[in-house]
Amino acid sequence: MTAARNQALATQARRVYLEALVRGMTPLVAAVGQGAAQLLLQGVPHAVMMARRDAVQAWQKLGPSWQVAVVGALRHAAVHGVSDGSREHEGAAVGHSSLKMSLVDDSTIEREITSSRLALVMMDRATWEFTDLRTRMQVLEAQDDLEPLDLLRAHVVARLALDAWTRVGLDANVWQLLHHDLHEEFAQLVSEAYHETNRWLIAQKVLPEVDLRPFIRRTAQTAAAASAASAGGAPAPGPAPGPLMASGAASGAAQAGPGGSAGPAGAAGAPLRSKASVQAEEVMAQLQRVLARHVPGFPVATRQVPARPGTGKPSLAGTSSPIGDTAFTPKPSLADAPPAGDGSAAASPRLMGAIRHAQESLQRRAGAPGAEAADAAPHSAPRALEEIGARNQAFKQVLKHAAGTPAERATIEIVAMMFQSILTEERIPATVRVWFARLQMPVLRVAVGEPDFFAAADHPARRLIDRMGACVMGFNTAQNTGPGAERASTDALEREIKRVVQVVEAYPDTGRRVFATVLTEFEKFLDHYFENENQASKRGVSLAQQVEQRETLAIQYTIELRKMLAEVPVQDGVRDFLFHVWADVLAVTAVRAGAQSDLTKLMKRAAADLIWSASAKGSREERADVIRKLPPLLKTLRDGMSQAGVPTDKQDDHVRLLNNALAAAFTAKTAAIPRERLDELMDQLETLEAMLPEDIAGESHVDELLVRDLSGHESEGMEVVAEGGSAPTPAMLAWARELQVGGWFMLDYRGRNEQVQLAWRGLRKQLALFVTPKGRGVLFSLNRMAAFLQAGLLLPAQDEALTVQATRKALAKLDADPDQLLK
Repeated sequence: MTAARNQALATQARRVYLEALVRGMTPLVAAVGQGAAQLLLQGVPHAVMMARRDAVQAWQKLGPSWQVAVVGALRHAAVHGVSDGSREHEGAAVGHSSLKMSLVDDSTIEREITSSRLALVMMDRATWEFTDLRTRMQVLEAQDDLEPLDLLRAHVVARLALDAWTRVGLDANVWQLLHHDLHEEFAQLVSEAYHETNRWLIAQKVLPEVDLRPFIRRTAQTAAAASAASAGGAPAPGPAPGPLMASGAASGAAQAGPGGSAGPAGAAGAPLRSKASVQAEEVMAQLQRVLARHVPGFPVATRQVPARPGTGKPSLAGTSSPIGDTAFTPKPSLADAPPAGDGSAAASPRLMGAIRHAQESLQRRAGAPGAEAADAAPHSAPRALEEIGARNQAFKQVLKHAAGTPAERATIEIVAMMFQSILTEERIPATVRVWFARLQMPVLRVAVGEPDFFAAADHPARRLIDRMGACVMGFNTAQNTGPGAERASTDALEREIKRVVQVVEAYPDTGRRVFATVLTEFEKFLDHYFENENQASKRGVSLAQQVEQRETLAIQYTIELRKMLAEVPVQDGVRDFLFHVWADVLAVTAVRAGAQSDLTKLMKRAAADLIWSASAKGSREERADVIRKLPPLLKTLRDGMSQAGVPTDKQDDHVRLLNNALAAAFTAKTAAIPRERLDELMDQLETLEAMLPEDIAGESHVDELLVRDLSGHESEGMEVVAEGGSAPTPAMLAWARELQVGGWFMLDYRGRNEQVQLAWRGLRKQLALFVTPKGRGVLFSLNRMAAFLQAGLLLPAQDEALTVQATRKALAKLDADPDQLLK
């Protein structure tokens, strides 16, 4: 099918659609007239009856004129297109940065609200037919999507109907009285017009088996890849494969079912997710369903949406480009980065100009002399928050007037709701919320351009806000206002949050990349902060790192010693001592003195001397040599065990067992070690560190050994949790692995119920250190931490991430009044 043929079909399809609308206006007006007459038959108070009589009379007088005006507007729009003149004055202030923003008159706003409600009702009835028609028109016209003011869109028909209503002299009161019948009849009219146009296109062999999912805007790269993947499928009428083919190719993966690779939780071998992760995905999916139902043309990007009634196909299940690991770039390169990201969608230039103007206005206010310092002061932060909140609310209305589509207006509303929740979160200090408030415009810019912000809980912008919020959620009044080291520590964290916000503001056109970059920088800062700057945690982190280093080295030494002695005839008592005691001594000495220190070499030499002493001694000279070397050897062994913290009574037990092994050597009951093999063992012990693997991340047995009893590491500044809770389930272990540094918790342990902060996770994620505000550390192994979570002995300060909670609150408001999305 040639391009010219496609265009001719598209033009004719639009004529079919137009004529269906025009024909349907006559029965529509008649049905509304009948409904109006019925109103006069109902028993109501006199004042209401008089108002109804006046409205019905106005309808009977002007209804036919309105029908003519609507038909004329439809025919004019079909030929000349639909201008945005009805709203040009609303956004004139944002068309150029040199102009000031102006308020919009109430009548215009009310008309927009009424039009949006009508469009919502129409799309509720006609969603599936519109989806099919839009898909077919995209193929015929070789466009990524319909234009925002395309007559095929229900909200355009609604606007034309409302404009005509006002022009002929009908007022809002008459519409309000008749709106039930008007909504019902327009919904039926548009649904039938879509259906008739689809039926005509099917008769012309245009996508008889159209995919029933709405088109999701994709980047060119994603579309090309998906198009290539679908090359082997049945050809569709129209031009060369384009974005529609990309959407269709993706459907196979999306419809693979819970067992397919597309499912986030159903893939075979997929890692188990925590309850918090599942709940976050549920909130995102719920938001997607609300947007799909109430916002015409919103680019839905969700993984799970209920099936279309009466069919086995997904109703609105599109999947945006998956968010993989972002390649973080240095800050200087952000200025040259393209604005698009995964799942990007083109925003109207007028709206982007309005967002830019709003952000610059907020920055100018913050940059005024003394303003920033005043906002950061604890006593003035609440007032600054109130002022910023009022400004953001005013900007929200102006931005909505500048928006070009219902999807953009819905995006503005949801982001505003989310930040209203965040900025009223009392557990976050007001001085920090002031900085969070300045992220609203950058986040809105990303949300407008990247619809997957509303579908993915792991979007970089969400993750950044969640991480910063979690770290300050436990700040109390004493920490925020108290003098000394504690205040200095919190100041350092607040300064970093300020820096992060300023970097985000400095790169407004880089989309998610700036959020991903500063998120990485913030996480690196947290590691440095808890290790070096936070007075409550730095000593505990140092102790915990030593414990991990010692335990890991001890395990590695044990593994290497087992390999070395695998085929060497060593008495069992000596072998056990080397594996279970002396490997730990070597690890402690290496951590404290260094792997190549004289003391560490002395301990290695002692191991070699012990192996030699416990081997068979057949000659008198060898026995005399053992007797001469035994006292200093035993002293070295005791010194080493003392350094490793082995109690004296345990030392005596170990020495007694070694004496038995040495006695067996004197009676020649053990096998002799050849001199060459003994020399080889000596050399291996001297260079033991060189034999240790540099990266043992894949050795699960090391992880298993690392969670052994750590109670011997307890010290004055650090408690080690060695008991409590029951064996954790896999889900609890998954939750424990997800806990991130900086989060606050309530810990019930040793008769105390106190606030603690997660300050350190080991390199292997097998150890975790929590610290109290007073600096006492509490060290957990992974299994023990999961057991405490399972038993409710360790409770997070947040039941869910900050942005997930904000989204849930927004959904509650929308459930009560979904019309807020399009007001």
